[in-house]
Amino acid sequence: MIVMKFGGTSVANFEAITRTIFIIGGKLDQKPVVVVSALSKITDLLYAISDAAAANDVATTTDLLAQLRKRHVDLTEELLAQSMLKDEAVAKVNELCDGLDKIAMAVCSLGELSDKNKAIIISTGEYLSSTIIAYAMNAKGIRTKWVDSRTMMVTNKSYLKAEPNVAAISERAPGLVAEAYEGMDAIIMQGFVGVTEEGKPTVLGRGGSDYSASLIGMAIDAERIEIWTDVDGVLTADPRKVKNTKYLEKISFEEAAEMAHFGAKVLHPLTIEPAVKKNIPLYVLNSMNPSGKGTAILRNELIEDGVKSVSFKENIKVINIFSTRMINTSGFLRRVFEIFSESKVSVDLISTSEANISVTVDASEKIDPVIKQLSEFADVIVDDDKSQISVIGKNIVRLNGMLKKTFTPLKKTNVYMISQGASFVNISFVVDREELAEVVQDLHDHLFDNPEELETF
Repeated sequence: MIVMKFGGTSVANFEAITRTIFIIGGKLDQKPVVVVSALSKITDLLYAISDAAAANDVATTTDLLAQLRKRHVDLTEELLAQSMLKDEAVAKVNELCDGLDKIAMAVCSLGELSDKNKAIIISTGEYLSSTIIAYAMNAKGIRTKWVDSRTMMVTNKSYLKAEPNVAAISERAPGLVAEAYEGMDAIIMQGFVGVTEEGKPTVLGRGGSDYSASLIGMAIDAERIEIWTDVDGVLTADPRKVKNTKYLEKISFEEAAEMAHFGAKVLHPLTIEPAVKKNIPLYVLNSMNPSGKGTAILRNELIEDGVKSVSFKENIKVINIFSTRMINTSGFLRRVFEIFSESKVSVDLISTSEANISVTVDASEKIDPVIKQLSEFADVIVDDDKSQISVIGKNIVRLNGMLKKTFTPLKKTNVYMISQGASFVNISFVVDREELAEVVQDLHDHLFDNPEELETF
């Protein structure tokens, strides 16, 4: 079996879904388990519906619900125009929309939105898209079974950013998938959605469909996991910020994980971990260019040494913690990071000296409680409007001249913090946000124009 995940742009409209079904049809001999996202922009619309309902804005809620229904009904009728399944499919889409209307208007009347109800609302997009595509696949002669992911995607009770229970998923998924496949050419499921042990709906958070696909692939021992998107693979940098980027034919699991964590947008940061557990090859492919090679993400020994990417996080804060109590004192670091953990604030980079700790956090993190607690025993300074840049590649710290090549373009730039990964996969540093675009472009040009200058030692 293989797992094929299609993102929102791959199922955006009639043309995109037709292409997607064609791609799936070419892989039936590999028994595809298809995982789909909501149609492009629909999750944003569902968030807007939940916000309007919570604000008791009946007019806006009603208008947005009508927009959502029309888009899905129109798409269903277009895809199934010549099929005997059209009326049944339209009825099912309307039934799903009726359920959404009911819960949204209930929230509207209360003027209060629980996390559980919000999870139900924003997950509706995946149920609509998977239902429509399942009908369209069957209309094309591909015997397709629609499967509810919540029968196997067990999570904790964090309704809007749920953490999967890997053991429970691994126990449930193989049998359910095998049963669903009886007499079928393919099965289709939803990404992003989950359920607690008690059966209450959850979601995995933004971008969670990639993660869903990887978890399912791990659980069923898939031969490969394919992430179909709207780009030809993983690039050496974000093309929206950097000119002359290049596609990477293959990278390691570790490199991909670092890229995702440090700002690359192609993969959800957690996607890599389940594939690594079973050594399942993962491919990033372009549904708009199905014949393209894409990028293969493989185990470390199959990948050459060298720089693969310049990634970045555009808006971060640097928190500097100074205290003479650090000197020759055990337990100080533990106390500091317990505070971050208790406040659920994620730290990216860490740099320490005898009496100082510097860390970076995303600018969206709520750090006031952290600063308050740290200030009880240390001097704390927060630097805003900073950006974090990471040079990522296998064994880059062992490359002769790597540090010189990395920092040569930074001669006229203020560097506030430097962090070198212990795994030899990344070198990261912090600069002023206003200088990010120029620094990233200069660094990318410098690293990728003359890669032959670097040799492993």
